[in-house]
Amino acid sequence: MSTLTLDAEALYRELLAGVRPLLAPETVLVGIWSGGAWLAERLHADLRRPGEPGVISSALHRDDFGARGLAGGGDATRLPFAIDGAQILLVDDVLETGRTIRAVINELFDFGRPRSVQLAVLVDRGGRELPIQPAAAAARLTLPADQRLTLARAADGRFTFSFRPKT
Repeated sequence: MSTLTLDAEALYRELLAGVRPLLAPETVLVGIWSGGAWLAERLHADLRRPGEPGVISSALHRDDFGARGLAGGGDATRLPFAIDGAQILLVDDVLETGRTIRAVINELFDFGRPRSVQLAVLVDRGGRELPIQPAAAAARLTLPADQRLTLARAADGRFTFSFRPKT
């Protein structure tokens, strides 16, 4: 039996190239807590964007909030710029059902009304339950529904992936 491996650093370079055409001078990056926030931070630096990237949490708007509570960064939203009229590029590590993106968009609208919102992801693993589509994805793959793909960041900032069973 072969084991699937993903080179997260190579995929990051693909994502970096994929987001360049999506950026206008006024576009702001907003990373979804936690893997997306790590990616947005590094993209922001590598693209030499002005200011700082935003971080947004999906916790308060999740449809499973009753079961999860504030697990996953409920107080992590930090948007150091005005949302009204902003061109936003949301960044996430892994896109599956689309439910996190729906929750994050609801959170964004709690802060104002953006002009546009686009999505860039490191991995689109399919399995969509909502009509959410990324404008850029470094990789598209299909994984078994019972498998979780998790991004990790080392102390030196390098990314790796791990595969685990969903619990």
